[in-house]
Amino acid sequence: METIEMQSLVEKDRKNVWHHISPYSAENPPMIVEEGKGSWITDHNGNRYLDGMSGLWCVNVGYGREELAQAAYDQIKKMAYTPMTQSHLPAIQLAEKLNEMLDDNYMIFYSNSGSDANEVAFKVARQYHQQNGDANRIKILSRYRAYHGSSMGALSATGQALRKYKYEPLSSGFLHVAPPDNYRKPDNISVEEYNLQRAREIGETIIWEQKETIAAVIMEPLITGGGILIPHPVYVQEVERICKRHGVLLIIDEVICGFGRTGKTFGHQHFNIKPDMITMAKGLTSAYLPLSVTAIRKDIYETFKSKEENSHFRHVNTFGGNPAACAVALKNIEIMEKENLVDRSAELGERLLNELDELKIHPYIGDIRGIGLVVGIEIVEDKHTKEPGSKERVGKLIADCKDRGLIIGKNGDTVSGYNNILTLSPPLSSKDEDIEFIISILKQVFNDNM
Repeated sequence: METIEMQSLVEKDRKNVWHHISPYSAENPPMIVEEGKGSWITDHNGNRYLDGMSGLWCVNVGYGREELAQAAYDQIKKMAYTPMTQSHLPAIQLAEKLNEMLDDNYMIFYSNSGSDANEVAFKVARQYHQQNGDANRIKILSRYRAYHGSSMGALSATGQALRKYKYEPLSSGFLHVAPPDNYRKPDNISVEEYNLQRAREIGETIIWEQKETIAAVIMEPLITGGGILIPHPVYVQEVERICKRHGVLLIIDEVICGFGRTGKTFGHQHFNIKPDMITMAKGLTSAYLPLSVTAIRKDIYETFKSKEENSHFRHVNTFGGNPAACAVALKNIEIMEKENLVDRSAELGERLLNELDELKIHPYIGDIRGIGLVVGIEIVEDKHTKEPGSKERVGKLIADCKDRGLIIGKNGDTVSGYNNILTLSPPLSSKDEDIEFIISILKQVFNDNM
C-alpha cells in the first residue's frame, strides 16, 4: 500500500471513527489492522504482531479460520435472519450442545454481547423472585474490581469506579463487596482463611441489607479485566453455599472465562459448583460474529410459564441468536473439540507461568498469576510496600512489547491508582513457537527495564 494512501487512512480514521475506551492522542494514531492469521495480526503498514490478548480476550481459536467464514456464508445464503420470537435449527442445535458442555439442563436465551447477557440475567432474577411472591428481592450483589458490561444495568453491577465516572447515577439496587486479592492479603493469615473471610463478607452483606431484598449474586469465576484475581476454591464454594442458604440466585459470568480460556470448558468447572444462571459471549464464536447466551436453570424458567398476564419474559433482542452467529458458534465449538483446545489452554498456560516464574525477582514485578491462558503480571513501584506501578511505568512496558511485535493488555480504566496489572490472553490455538515468542519478548522487555 502506498505511503500516501496509508497516511490518508489514518487521517480518515481520525476524522470519522470514535475509538473505544481510548483517550485522544494526536501523537499516537490507532493501529489499523488489515489481516489476521493464527495468533498474529498485520497492520496497514505491514507490521506483524503476536496478539497476546486475542483481541479483547475473545479470538480463542485464532484468526483466519476459513471454516468459520464458510459456516457463516452457508447459513446466510440459506436463511439470513429470523427473530427469536420464533426459532431456527442452528439455535436449537447450539442450545443442545451448550447443555452437553455444561453437563446440565438449562434454558438458553440468546443476545449479542456479554453486557446484554448480564442484563437478561438481572431481569430474569428480579422477575423470578416477584413471581415467586418475593417482590422485595431486587438487589444484585457484585464485587469491587469486577467488570460485567457497559450498558447501564451491567455497568451498575461493575465494580470499577473509573468505568462509571461521569456516567452516574446508574441503575439502583446494585451492591458491592471486596473481592479476594491474594497478593495483597494480610500477612498473618493463610490464603484459604482469607478467602473464606472474603466469601463470608457476602453473607454478612446479605444479612445487613435484609436478606429478603437480595435477588442475586453475580461474579466471574476469577476477576479478569479487573486484574486477574484468582480465588481459592473455598471462596467460590462458600459463596454458592451462602446463596443457597439465603435463597439468592448465583449468576456466574463466563464471558471471558468460558470456552477453554482457563483450561476448563467453563471457568466455574474448576470449583465444582452449579450456578443458577451462566452468561457467556466472546469465545462462544471466537468473536467471528456477535453472540451471547444467558443459560437459565430449568426450575427458574418454569416460573415464566404461568398463564397469568405478563408472567412471560418480556425481553427481545433484534439480533440475538442470529442464525449465522449460531452456526459459527457450533463450528467454533467443533474446532475446539477437534483440536483439543481446552487441554491445550491448560498445557500452554502452565508452560507460560513456569517460564515467566524467573521474572518474579524483577524489582518492579510484585506477582505473576494465571490459570489456563489468562495471565496477570502485577507491576509495583516497591516490592516491600506493594505500591502499585505508575501509569508511566505500565505504559512503557506495554509500548516496549509492542515495539518488539507483541500486543499485551492491562486492566485499564478500572480503579484509580490500581491499573497496574499487565494482562496476557493469547489464542488457545497458539503454537509452541508463539508461546516461546511471548516468553522471549517479555524477558527482553523486563531485562531492559531494570
